[in-house]
Amino acid sequence: MAVIERKIRLVGSKGEKEVIGLFDSGATYSCIKPELAYQLEMVTTLPEPMEFGTVEEERKVIAKEAVRLNFYLDGYRFSDEFMLIPNLLEETIIGAATLQKWGMKLDFEHDEVIIDPKVTKLRLMKFF
Repeated sequence: MAVIERKIRLVGSKGEKEVIGLFDSGATYSCIKPELAYQLEMVTTLPEPMEFGTVEEERKVIAKEAVRLNFYLDGYRFSDEFMLIPNLLEETIIGAATLQKWGMKLDFEHDEVIIDPKVTKLRLMKFF
């Protein structure tokens, strides 16, 4: 498992904040510290708690809430759901589900997050 740190700007209906985002290919979901999530957006309760494993095999964390936020990286806007994880060490983690959704690739050799600008454009389809 490898990670890349990048400055990102999180934006919600209550405010915005620039943070260091940890792009982590080993994290399934994107996560955020609860206190930061509450500053930025209305938080929703999950239909049922979600349990996640950690690097420490015997330690589990439980998310009971989530938040939808926009985040900006290199001038591009993205949006996704973040799980609120109590006692999270990082302010935010961008996980594999978000990376796949937006077609981001992590280049660990050059310590870069590769963005395909085509996937950041809104496309509307006309249905007949």
